[in-house]
Order: sequence, then structure tokens, then C-alpha cells
Amino acid sequence: MMDALSVVTQLRDLASEPQNREVIVQDQGCLPGLVLFLDHQNPDVLLATLHTLRYLAELSLNIPTMKNELGMMVSLENLIVREGLSVDITALAQEVYDILSAPANPVRPTPERQQRKKSQFFINSSNKKAKSVTLHIQGLDSTDQRGLCEEALLKVKGVISFTFQMASKRCTVRIRSDLPTESLASAIAATKVLSAQQVVKNEAGEEVFIPLNPSGVEVQQNSAIPDYLPEEEESPEREVDRAISRTTAKEASSGSWLNSAASFLTKTFYW
Repeated sequence: MMDALSVVTQLRDLASEPQNREVIVQDQGCLPGLVLFLDHQNPDVLLATLHTLRYLAELSLNIPTMKNELGMMVSLENLIVREGLSVDITALAQEVYDILSAPANPVRPTPERQQRKKSQFFINSSNKKAKSVTLHIQGLDSTDQRGLCEEALLKVKGVISFTFQMASKRCTVRIRSDLPTESLASAIAATKVLSAQQVVKNEAGEEVFIPLNPSGVEVQQNSAIPDYLPEEEESPEREVDRAISRTTAKEASSGSWLNSAASFLTKTFYW
């Protein structure tokens, strides 16, 4: 059975091979997963995650993408000042942060790079029917409020999965591409105690909050198990203080580690 440590250890080993680094960073599931790992409580997971990021940053082409990944720099900053961690973790977090913060010379993409950018590192991870939205949720101060938010999001038809980062009051939601972000805000506002703003990056690469108008938005609710995207393969599962995902049943295409990692990282984010 896969867990966070086994997944990030395998990913670290893959990242240690130079030929894998660009593909890993361009995959739609890897970087968001690594950002979430930076909030993990297990020091072994943190160290393996930082080693993975350090390997990936050795390819200069990866640095702008890594730096602009939502939550990356903030999570590294939090890790640098986090108490109770080993010197190795703190030092490596600082090193990765410094590398990503340093000015980088832009490299003009070649046709070969453009083609490789379209590669799938994990099975079904580049499904264009889905998108990820990061929300800052005012009032997300306790497990009770998180429970209210979970219930609200689970009622919205078109929500695939979501992950909480309680320390920063954020929720990363994977939704169908045709679902308006305002629908999420409307569902959250219906709790009467929570409100949501969208987190995006501006032209300067800084994270900013975009107000969402929840009024007048019709929210389609689930009356039964919805018809989700083909990439969703397993039954609903829940792990406390981490993530929730609803999926539909589908025959597994392979027993390989890559398929398992795809399920763990790009679909469920159960850590």
C-alpha cells in the first residue's frame, strides 16, 4: 500500500535522473503534490520532498515554473521558520528557496521542448476536462469549520477532489473545467460562517486574492454519485486533516508503480 513517504521517495529517485526532471515539472500533478508534502508532519517526508525539489531545480528551465507554482514559495518560507525541525531540513529548504528566488535567464522554448511539455508523466494527469482552483477561506479556523466546508463542497456537482492547508486557511479544489469558480464561493457562503476568495498570481508573480461574488450563482447539487472524469478510479476515501476525493469505479489499467503514484498524487492527494 502506498503512503506519502513511499511516493515522494520514488519521485525523488526519478528526479535524481536528469532526463526525468523537465517531464516531472511539466506534469500537472507533481508540483501541486510536492507543495502539499511541504506541509507534512513527517520529517522524512519533508526531507525527501526537499531533495526532490533540489534535483528538479538543477534544470534551469524548471525554475520559473517551480517558483510560480501556487503555494511553493510560501510553503518554503514557512518551512524555513518552522520550529522543531532538523538543521538538514531547514538548510535544504533555505537552499531551494534561494535557488528559486535567484534571477533566471529565460530560455526560448524549442519545438522539442514544446512537444515534451505535452508528455504525461502520470497516467491521466493531463486530462483537460479538469482544472484546479485555490481558495482562501475566511473563517477556516478549526476542524469544525473545515467539516462545514467539506460538506458544502461535497454537495457541488462538478467537484472532483479538494485538499486543505489549514495553516494558511486554503483549500485547493479540483473541478470540472465548465464549473464556475463562483459556484464554489456560493456553496461555501451558504454555510453562513465561511467565505471564499480565489488565490492567483499577478504579473509580478505575487499571490493575490480575487473576490468572488457568490450571489445569483446557481449551484448544481449532487443527488447521486455523479459522473466524474475518467481519471477518477476508486471509491471515496477520507483521511483526517488532509484531503477528500470522490471518484468513480474503473478497472485498473496497470499494477505498475507509476499508475499507483498517479492515483495517489494526481487524483486523491490523501496525505
